[in-house]
Parts: sequence; structure tokens; C-alpha cells
Amino acid sequence: MIQAETFFTEAEKEQIAATISGVEQKTSGEVVAMVVAESDTYPEARLLAGFSIGGLTALIITDLFLGDSLGYFLPLALCGAMLVTALTRLCPPLLRLFIPASRLETRVAQRALRSFYEKKLHTTRDNTGVLFFISLLEHKVWILADTGIYAKISQETLLTYANDIATGIKQGEGCTALCRQIEAVGAILASHFPIKADDTNELSNQLLTG
Repeated sequence: MIQAETFFTEAEKEQIAATISGVEQKTSGEVVAMVVAESDTYPEARLLAGFSIGGLTALIITDLFLGDSLGYFLPLALCGAMLVTALTRLCPPLLRLFIPASRLETRVAQRALRSFYEKKLHTTRDNTGVLFFISLLEHKVWILADTGIYAKISQETLLTYANDIATGIKQGEGCTALCRQIEAVGAILASHFPIKADDTNELSNQLLTG
């Protein structure tokens, strides 16, 4: 399992924080970047993988080597299910095979929304918080904004930036893609929400993990 804390190097974390700082010098908007290992534990998918692969393996073994004995099949199937279920924790690609794409999308969106409120992005003075949310297991990126920003920028527009970040991560250029899109969204924020004379940094610029 890829760990959120080590997904970006320390140098990349500093680059992300610097990018956010640079953006916020031009806008009253508040930008937060966050990366999590997964948006859900997907217990039903782990069980499905375990019993599907474990059961099939047990069936093949008993059929070929153990005389098709039910007495051997049941314990083998149970042990196989337990082993494969454990393996899904170490091998995310295996787990993803048993999770519908729609569920991946839904869980990431829900986790991003929860994080938006947990990290207090809804408390900014002008309701101009923006969350760049990366979920590693799902290979998904979600961008959420507060009500003040949605008056000027649609969620569909933000998702185009999110998709570019996801593509960059798949290509091994996650930091570059994230910083590029933070700057792109920042330019839009600056045009609609220019910085004010009494502006203060209300949220941390450091990359958050969870």
C-alpha cells in the first residue's frame, strides 16, 4: 500500500507549499492540498476478492490433486480467502479489480467533502476555500470549492483540472501536475477574488495527509 506521507518527497512538499503561497499572494482565495492513502477500506471488495480467488484456487487444487473432496475444499477455500483478503492490503491493483468504477468515484467524492469540512475550508472569511484532494488507492483527484467560488467557477471546470492532475500522477509527474493546476486555478481565483489589503493566511499551505 502506498503511504500518503511518503508519496511526495520532502522537496516536492516544499514545492507544493511554495506554489500555494505564491497563488495566495494574488488572491483572497485559500488553497489547501491533501493526499490520502485511500478514501475507503472497501471491506466488501476485499471479501469478494478473497472468496472469489481463494475459492477458485481451492476448487482447482481439490479437483486436480485431492480427489474433488469437499472435506479438503472447505478449509482450503477458507484459508485461501483469508490469504487473498490480506493480500489486497498489500496489492492495491488487485483490490481495485473488485471495486466498481462508480463506487470508487463516489467514495472519493464523499471523502473529499468530509475532508473539506474537517480541515475547516468552509470557515474562510469570504467562503473562498479550495481543496485539491488526491486519493492514491483509487487513482482519483477531486477538487472542491466553497460557495463563494462556485458563484464564479463550476464544479465541471474544476474537475477538468482534477483530471489533469490524475493523469500527471499516472505518468509519474504528480507534483508537477498538482502545482501546475494549483497555479491555473489560482489565476482564475485572482481574477474573480483579488487579494485584499487586510488579507490573512487563514489555512495552512503545507500538504496535508490523512
